[in-house]
Amino acid sequence: MPITLPPKSTRHDAADPDALALQALGWVLTDEDRAARLLALTGLTPDILRERLTDPMVLAAVLDFLSNHEPDLLLAADALDVEPQVLLSAREQLSR
Repeated sequence: MPITLPPKSTRHDAADPDALALQALGWVLTDEDRAARLLALTGLTPDILRERLTDPMVLAAVLDFLSNHEPDLLLAADALDVEPQVLLSAREQLSR
């Protein structure tokens, strides 16, 4: 009997923008060049990331970084097993 996986966007943690942004940050930080680009383009520093890790504005900046570079957005969405639109929606929710 074949196994059917649910669509990507129905994952339980996709509904939590904070958790999704933290996962996205973890994904960004797995690549040294991408992590350096995140810091350079957002103005975030390692200290800010440590001190304000749960701040919605910091989390929104991470998702904004991904949304401004489609290849990274698509790769992150695939790695996190969500549709790219889920990441964009999380960014909007965190930016409010």
